[in-house]
Amino acid sequence: MSTDWQSDLRRRGYRLTPQRQLVLEAVDKLEHSTPDDILAEVRRTAGSVNISTVYRTLELLEELGLVSHAHLGHGAPTYHLADRHDHMHLVCRDCGKVIEADIALAAGFTDRLREKFGFDTDMKHFAIFGRCRECTAERSAAEGAARTGSGGTEGTGGGTGGSADDTEP
Repeated sequence: MSTDWQSDLRRRGYRLTPQRQLVLEAVDKLEHSTPDDILAEVRRTAGSVNISTVYRTLELLEELGLVSHAHLGHGAPTYHLADRHDHMHLVCRDCGKVIEADIALAAGFTDRLREKFGFDTDMKHFAIFGRCRECTAERSAAEGAARTGSGGTEGTGGGTGGSADDTEP
């Protein structure tokens, strides 16, 4: 699939209308974005476009194989261009970052599902939730500081009733 959307649509018997072009450009620019995000981007150029136009356009573009969606949480689906490599989504629960991971990384897992259950997976709609590298490092540093910061001094303040934080430096 190319980014020559006009040719792609024409081959399928459709025209590249201004609304379709704006939606495709927004999806391309925003990458993993919800219909509301796409609408906000489209409205920067065409303020009269409404959410139902965006939904109808996304539905058609997905049927035509130009965009694809994934469910990356409890909210609305997110859309991205379908001409990108097949990938699964790693979603950070802390910062919301979405990392694209090659489907080949899950080959062992999908092979076992096929062997054990006869289940053929669609990994393009698959999201794994966890914590990204940056948030993991940040959390580890904070936990380490909390462990070393207390130093076991609480409750040994010499009977003043305060904690170590109440004293002047």
